Amino acid sequence: MSFAWPSKSQRPTIFGILNVTPDSFSDGGNFVSTEAAIAQADRMISEGADVIDVGGESTRPGANPVSAREELKRVLPAIRAIRSRWNSVAISIDTVKAEVARAALDEGASIVNDVSGMSLDPEMARTCSEAGCSVVLMHSRGTVADMASYDNAVYGADPVGEILSELEKTIQTAQRAGIHPGRIAVDPGIGFSKRTAHSLAALVELPRIVALGYPVLVAASRKRVIAELIRYTAGAGSTAGGTTLAAQMVSNDDRDMATVGVNVVALFAGARIFRVHQVRANRLALDTAWALTPEESELLTD
Repeated sequence: MSFAWPSKSQRPTIFGILNVTPDSFSDGGNFVSTEAAIAQADRMISEGADVIDVGGESTRPGANPVSAREELKRVLPAIRAIRSRWNSVAISIDTVKAEVARAALDEGASIVNDVSGMSLDPEMARTCSEAGCSVVLMHSRGTVADMASYDNAVYGADPVGEILSELEKTIQTAQRAGIHPGRIAVDPGIGFSKRTAHSLAALVELPRIVALGYPVLVAASRKRVIAELIRYTAGAGSTAGGTTLAAQMVSNDDRDMATVGVNVVALFAGARIFRVHQVRANRLALDTAWALTPEESELLTD
């Protein structure tokens, strides 16, 4: 099936995260069997997910890269099973490998979510162009093994300016390969190659990223920056300069609730696509907030 990014007049799009990995940072190992993956997809679809984002390679700090063969063994059974059961839901493949993207697209995926911004596989842009699929271009630096660490989190006085500049180069790469501008969405890469202060800057200054003119996806769900915001607002200390505040001690339930708050703020800043672990709370909150946007608020006067 084809997939079109939402306009501002359409309700927010929610990507439900389906990690079929043994080692993802918050839910690794939970959905490695096809049966478990289908049960989770069913749950997310029933709660309002528009897209199921299937990933077979962890990008947590210190993760070991996997071969294309291993990644395909993980993702293809889930993609086939989802497509055979649900015709109306879109499937996204979360991968940095053109070989994996091509196989997933052949099995029914319609979106490629590349956390490297097409920088790690020179064939990725051409593969997506030939398939005519939609793409998410995320800002990151480095490899799968270190992009979620602080190894490349070196910025000057205007980190968002640097993120914008690097995203623009990624967009140019995609368009030179023939990917239609209308097929492109961008992701500022919260938590990737960024200290907490850099991720917060990207969220606070999100209108600058929206001004690029492409749909913006926010993927802050359960990330370290969410945990640090929780601890900061609870009086645990300062997030200045990317200070680590024992983020591992904050539960996924608490991270999910705080993610909703961050996503609602991002919606009002112009984001329209949200990648989340917990679909129901985000669906309800984002739809309610969307009803209060200028595009939709007239319904309240009916």
